[in-house]
Amino acid sequence: QVQLVESGGGLVQPGGSLRLSCAASGFTFSAYTMSWYRQAPGKERELVAYISSLGGTTNYADSVKGRFTISRDNAKNTVYLQTNNLRPEDTALYYCFAPIFGGRRGQGTQVTVSS
Repeated sequence: QVQLVESGGGLVQPGGSLRLSCAASGFTFSAYTMSWYRQAPGKERELVAYISSLGGTTNYADSVKGRFTISRDNAKNTVYLQTNNLRPEDTALYYCFAPIFGGRRGQGTQVTVSS
C-alpha cells in the first residue's frame, strides 16, 4: 500500500535550518509530482512547494520563496524540503502529498521555530 513517512522536524531557533524528508513506497514514485504542505493550529492548510516527477519544475509559496528548497531523489523514493532562515510563523505540521488514488499524505513532522 501507499506509504509516506516524513522525518526531520524539530525545535529550532529563528534563523535556523532543518531538512525534512519524506520516504515513499507502494507506488511508482518517479511518475508523480510531489508536494509539501503545512498546517498550523487555527490556520488553513498551505501548499508550501511542489516538484515535478523528474525534478525539472519546482514552485513555492510566496511565504517561503528564497528560504525553502524542494528536491527529490527518485533512486531513493524520497522527497526533501530544505528549510533555511526559519521564522516563528513557519511553525506547523509539515507533510508530503502524493496525487495517487485520490491523494495520499503522510502523518507529518512537526516544525517548531522558537527562541
